[in-house]
Amino acid sequence: MKLTGFEALSFDCYGTLIDWEAGLSAVLDPWAQARGLGLTGEQLLTEYSAAEAAAEADHPADRYPYILARSMRLLGDRLGAEVTDEQAARLASSVPQWPAFGDSHDALVTLRKRAKLIILSNVDRASFAASNARLGVEFTSVITAQDVGSYKPAQRNFDALTAEAARLGIEPGRLLHVAQSLFHDHVPAKRAGLPTVWINRRHARPGWGATPQPPAPVTPDWEFPSMAAFAAAVESG
Repeated sequence: MKLTGFEALSFDCYGTLIDWEAGLSAVLDPWAQARGLGLTGEQLLTEYSAAEAAAEADHPADRYPYILARSMRLLGDRLGAEVTDEQAARLASSVPQWPAFGDSHDALVTLRKRAKLIILSNVDRASFAASNARLGVEFTSVITAQDVGSYKPAQRNFDALTAEAARLGIEPGRLLHVAQSLFHDHVPAKRAGLPTVWINRRHARPGWGATPQPPAPVTPDWEFPSMAAFAAAVESG
């Protein structure tokens, strides 16, 4: 199917539309420097990725601010460095300060002319509301981990997405999932039978950053280095 043949586009938010690595680093880097850890920013994000994945898997009903606090404490345990309650709370409350990627708003405005826009995000409603204010776009539907009671890559989240698409009257095969994380999104989306677009925000950097390596090989149907490039491809037909 052509990119113009879809009735709805579902999006991961953090990593795809919001620069969560910049948001995380703004809190984690000063902490690591104060503890004398001697890690690069990339090394710190890689260590953090494992901590957050474990926190989400072990506490699927926790709201995302609690996951962030748990993740930072787990990171400290992994690295043998102290994390104070104040430092954990700083990360837990940081989502409203995480910046949007510079191309997200305009790309979403362009795409909204052609398809319904749905969010499938690993956060809570309050955190997403703050990020949505930065994006400045109204979505047809918003599905968060708080709504579902689990975190991606759990299949339950994608079951909720396909159920919402059916409720909206989207024909089977006419929903396209758009995301940066192969681990959180593309592997389970493919398992759910969804076509996918990889917004490869890290195309110019090696490694996986704040997202764990995918547990299995996965091949997205399309790949673009940015939301701007994706929106331009849709516009050109």
